[in-house]
Amino acid sequence: MAKPRTRRKTVVPKRVYVPSVPAEVGWIESDRYDRGAWREICSDAASTIGQLAESGEQLVPHFPALLQDLFLALFKYNVVWLEPDQVRKSAALNRTILTALIPGAPFQSLKQRVTLEEDKAAIAAIVLGEQVLETIRSEQFLNRREMLDAWDIQHQEQDLEEKSAALKTALEMASNPENLPPGDDTMAEKLAKLTDAAERSAQVAEARLNNKARAFEETLKNANQNALTKMATRSAGLADEIDRVADETHEFSLEFGQAGKLSAGQRLELGRRLARNKKIANLARLVGRFKQDARALRRKTLERGDSEVYDIERGSNLGRLIPAELVALRHPLLVHDFKRRLLEGEVLQYQLRQDEQKGKGPMIVCLDVSSSMEGEKELWGKAVTLTLMDIARRQRRLFRAVLFSSGPDSLKVLDLNRERRYEPELPKVLELAEYFPGGGTEFERPLDAALALLELKKLKRGDIVFITDGESQVSPEWLGVLQERKHELEFKIFSVLVDIGSNQVSTLAQFSDKITSISKLNSQSTREIFLSV
Repeated sequence: MAKPRTRRKTVVPKRVYVPSVPAEVGWIESDRYDRGAWREICSDAASTIGQLAESGEQLVPHFPALLQDLFLALFKYNVVWLEPDQVRKSAALNRTILTALIPGAPFQSLKQRVTLEEDKAAIAAIVLGEQVLETIRSEQFLNRREMLDAWDIQHQEQDLEEKSAALKTALEMASNPENLPPGDDTMAEKLAKLTDAAERSAQVAEARLNNKARAFEETLKNANQNALTKMATRSAGLADEIDRVADETHEFSLEFGQAGKLSAGQRLELGRRLARNKKIANLARLVGRFKQDARALRRKTLERGDSEVYDIERGSNLGRLIPAELVALRHPLLVHDFKRRLLEGEVLQYQLRQDEQKGKGPMIVCLDVSSSMEGEKELWGKAVTLTLMDIARRQRRLFRAVLFSSGPDSLKVLDLNRERRYEPELPKVLELAEYFPGGGTEFERPLDAALALLELKKLKRGDIVFITDGESQVSPEWLGVLQERKHELEFKIFSVLVDIGSNQVSTLAQFSDKITSISKLNSQSTREIFLSV
């Protein structure tokens, strides 16, 4: 008769304490919307926020969490702090910095200007984060050894997590004797001893962590608070700067058809680029003036000057009424009939016929970005290029820019608008605005690139605008080939000579159908340029 199976006894400590480390590293309470907004901003402004976060995390732990807390403290209407036992001890430095900044009047004044505005709050958080990083890097608040103490706390937290995980595993094994191999009655006792050892190890790690954390908190209390006070005071002047950057960002995006279509992160990224590169902001303002002038000129001149009267039709355009209809305006009875027919679109008017060939093809601009174009020449040339891009967008024309100096590596071809909607792509606009390789000047290579574009099916019947200061030479053989290609593809080259400083027109005259030059940077000198494309 088989012996009844005895149930294995479990030898487990009655009360086992498993230490734990909080998962939170941020001090400001956030909901799903707040975290989603910050993630989207970080994704769209990865270069700006990513570089700052990486630089800060090389010095102290949890610097990205500090950036998020700064954003939340500025963006959220109600700021709620987490309790110390809810946040990792290695984030104590972040709390010290936040408590030095947030309650102060300068920060609260800044908060009133950016609350519930994602882009402005993010810009302010980034600027404050840069100031914090500068203070940490200069060792005005903590020295290098004290920064290492912060990293030591984080490492001890990781060690405690590992020991707590080992203790949990031992407890699970000891509490489930059915999973143990049969025939070994001492296994439960061995597991109990293993559990005791894991518990003691975890308790020792926790005690060491708490001692280190208390010592670090004392270090923070005794640190040079003047550095944090100065940093808090500097935040008072950020409000006006952030408003200015936000306005410049809006103006720049407005000039290139992107107003209202940029996310908060994209606006932040654009704002930071404008702040770092004043040339781009100046270029946007110059383009704005050129575009207003170009639009007015084309409305008044181009739209009417290219039309001819060839028939009479019925309509309601007062500007094209035939003289016989005007007679009715002075008759006391006919004037009422005239008004009725005008409302119904039945008055007689001239019918106009426009040149259907003009402005139908794409536009290709070859822009000189050699060393001789540096300064005012570069600014003017790019302003004209971007204004022509706006004209192309309004006429629903494809637009390509060929940026050139000398050498194949310097040649850059940019497709600046989308095929279907003809709207400019902001990253490529910024690439054009910032690209300036310098070097020598070469005309043949960019014009060959423009010809290659014209040979594409979707770019046939295009206009070529060549913007340069004219300092280069071309070979007679190349000129002969160019003339043949002009006859085959039926295009013309309109050149713009930037005659600021050193320049020459002799080379341009060899291949251009029309040349315009300027003597100073103003919108009046752009009349012929914008009326000729």
